[in-house]
Amino acid sequence: MHPAVRARTTIRSGPKPVPQPRTRRVRSLIDADALHVLHRAARVLLDDLPELTDRLLAVLSEQEPAYRSALENEHAATWEEVHRSLRHSVASLLDPRGTRDAAHRCTWRIGVTRAEQGLPLDALLHAFRLGGSLVWQRLVEETSRSAPEDIRLLVHVATDVWNFVDEHCSLVADAYRQAERQRAWRRENRVRLLAAALLDGASRIADLPETAEGLRLPEYGRYVVVAVAGDRPQLTTGARATAVPPGTHVHWHSGVEVDYGIVLVGEEGDEGGEGGEGNDRDPLKALGLPDDGSAGGRIGVSSAVAGLAAVGDARRLADLALSICAPEGGTVRLAEHLPEALVVSCPELGATLTEQVLGPVLRLEPADREVLLDTLAAWFACDGSAQRAGERLYCHRNTVLNRLRRCEQLTGRSLARPVDVVEISLALTARRLLRG
Repeated sequence: MHPAVRARTTIRSGPKPVPQPRTRRVRSLIDADALHVLHRAARVLLDDLPELTDRLLAVLSEQEPAYRSALENEHAATWEEVHRSLRHSVASLLDPRGTRDAAHRCTWRIGVTRAEQGLPLDALLHAFRLGGSLVWQRLVEETSRSAPEDIRLLVHVATDVWNFVDEHCSLVADAYRQAERQRAWRRENRVRLLAAALLDGASRIADLPETAEGLRLPEYGRYVVVAVAGDRPQLTTGARATAVPPGTHVHWHSGVEVDYGIVLVGEEGDEGGEGGEGNDRDPLKALGLPDDGSAGGRIGVSSAVAGLAAVGDARRLADLALSICAPEGGTVRLAEHLPEALVVSCPELGATLTEQVLGPVLRLEPADREVLLDTLAAWFACDGSAQRAGERLYCHRNTVLNRLRRCEQLTGRSLARPVDVVEISLALTARRLLRG
């Protein structure tokens, strides 16, 4: 009988309690014998690593479809990876301290590599546990073959062996997740750069296929850009993202002051109008945004453009629509506010037009000036009806007509002549939008 076993038997059968020093001495003997048995078997495993690698790969090929695919496509690289991992595992049984760092580096590299290749984490962890199980099985087999009487001593090192397996499973999972986070960050950053270049109109034609793939938008189609400004909670990026209906083709790009939604509203060749008319879909509904500005922010909607290559033009149109929005909030669809857009797109000409057309009115006393300008604005808003304009201004129809005649006298223009009506209307619009 093994000396350590006889010592344990004597201790258990003794009539008196065994002193503590005696217990530690017996335990150390058992541990030393168990380590001797472990090292003897591990040295044999080191010599049989190629066969051990083949066995593990056969099991993985049978149980893990992901590894089956890896073996079919990259058999040599996969074999080397498994062989290297097993070598570090078995070497760690012989010299845990001396091989710890190298084993950790090996496991970490495997986790990073497999994450970059897209191998499922569950499959990777299963492979490590199968490897640990196979190593333990071979240790038991070798000990049973060479020294059957020592097989029970392996029980004393089983915990250490499986702790090693658990440690490296945790390590490879950490490496995998960190690599995934880095990949996600690189992917998101790349998509953000592609979207920014697209909105700036700086995308190269050669980059459009990659941009389409990154933004998950077709390269060809009808697009509208929606510009959103405002810091109300209802307009946060997270709220917008959750409001987007499933299946909607849209990409949000967050900016410092303005966020942009790139919305697919129709297929290439569609002749529908922007904003839900014809064949085009309504971009605000697609984005889950209110059409009436009830969310409190400012929203500018471009007219539709053809293809991703023209999204930069749509962004500039969306910014133009946004600049027309009232400061307190609202929604402006550019296609419905083209005269205002013309004025805002060239402020210098708008200011010149205002002075040339309305200059004599603007130089009146403030109270008199505002009465005449408000009357003109009401008359235009009521489609040239003096009766309705009077109801809006709480005055008689004849009062409205008298004020309008005075405006005609001051400006030298007639509200009965279409060309003069256009000039006065644009001048009023320019004063309203540009006087700030």
